[in-house]
Amino acid sequence: MKSDILLSNITFSVKKPVLKKIIKSKMFNIVRVCLEKGLEIQPHPEPYAVFFFILEGSGIFTSKDGEFELKKNDSLFIEANEIRGIKSLENLIILGVQDGH
Repeated sequence: MKSDILLSNITFSVKKPVLKKIIKSKMFNIVRVCLEKGLEIQPHPEPYAVFFFILEGSGIFTSKDGEFELKKNDSLFIEANEIRGIKSLENLIILGVQDGH
């Protein structure tokens, strides 16, 4: 796989995050998530752990430990069943690695 695929064919929507599945396996899933500036995913729990790596842009990320502003090359790990939320401060591109739950 070419490394530039993560930043090619980028699409944003004013209505909802745009997800692109990169890899899906029994052990983990990798997705690219694009959020247009101002778009928000309200804090909510999920049954899987996730590692977020910011490819482009910046946003406010919510976890059980509070709110954190993350920007390009920052990362955050959130355990399974913990709350997570995202508000994009500018067009935001995230690589998400989820456990295989």
